[in-house]
Amino acid sequence: MKSMIRMRMSSHDAHYGGNLVDGARMLQLFGDVATELLILKDGDEGLFRAYDSVEFLAPVYAGDFIEAVGEIVECGNSSRKMVFEARKVIVPRPDINDSAADVLEEPIVVCRASGTCVTPKGKQRK
Repeated sequence: MKSMIRMRMSSHDAHYGGNLVDGARMLQLFGDVATELLILKDGDEGLFRAYDSVEFLAPVYAGDFIEAVGEIVECGNSSRKMVFEARKVIVPRPDINDSAADVLEEPIVVCRASGTCVTPKGKQRK
């Protein structure tokens, strides 16, 4: 089971100098993907228990379009092991003009993670 969301990082997401977006924003996107996966699988939002690993691989800036994907790779009675990847797919081009942007031929992987979510048995509807 897979899920994907795509979002443009705004100036409100920029946390550091040079319009750099905080890495925690990628984890927030992964949380949204995990919630959708749990709803699809169990009919309930469930809970994110823990990340097993998180790798920040490339910078993200305001104006970048990020595609966050996730997949359930293992299911227990109530636990769901998931893997996530965030990719930069569109970048702004302020060197051309203030509204120019390019779709990247090859997305840039900016973050990878894995973690476990839980949907209590009493809340599973599927």
